[in-house]
Amino acid sequence: MVNPIDKSPASPFESLGIGSQKAQAEPHNKLGQEDFLQLMLAQLRHQDPLKPLENGEFIGQMAQFSTVSGIQDLSTAFNDFANSLQSNRALQASGLVGRSVMVPANRASLEAGSAVHGAVDVPAAATAVTVNVEDAAGQTVRSFELGPQPEGQAKFTWDGLSDTGQPLPAGDYRIRVDALIDGEVSALPTLIASKVESVSLDQGGGKDITLNVAGIGPVPLSDVNEIL
Repeated sequence: MVNPIDKSPASPFESLGIGSQKAQAEPHNKLGQEDFLQLMLAQLRHQDPLKPLENGEFIGQMAQFSTVSGIQDLSTAFNDFANSLQSNRALQASGLVGRSVMVPANRASLEAGSAVHGAVDVPAAATAVTVNVEDAAGQTVRSFELGPQPEGQAKFTWDGLSDTGQPLPAGDYRIRVDALIDGEVSALPTLIASKVESVSLDQGGGKDITLNVAGIGPVPLSDVNEIL
């Protein structure tokens, strides 16, 4: 007796019209919720009647998929939240254009008839703190004392005058601060106040926001010490 030809699909994948991986390459390797449910139904249809899928196994597989799907949804939500925060930061940064900010720098842009404001972080009580201003040629054009300073931030103002009391021309100057601490002279990092001219967003796909500060150049938003 001739057995009828078995036309049943060779695998559950063929019954779904998916085919084998060799026969049909998928453009991606992501498994969506609909694909997962289809495979689960195919698994139920083609399971061994003598060894049916245990309820625990089925529930376990569903729970595993739910966990993965939940993590993906959570990741998407966090990405959306991060993008929203980035947009808010960019909007806030744009509001700084035209305002003065205190940022780490050792250069200052002097405008005619104006003054330069700055600050220095004193790491320990200092016997004396001296502010030195140098021109583009590296010559010291003004020095003035801040006197003894306790630990902490000490602010200073340069009035734009030379040591002889003459107004100096507008331009870029270098600010150097020396402090006498425990009998030793140390150079201290300075903060300079200057106006924000524009705001730049990272074009390389990063999350950085950069302020373009007059006389100083690009400064990360996170480096702003004070908004004046």
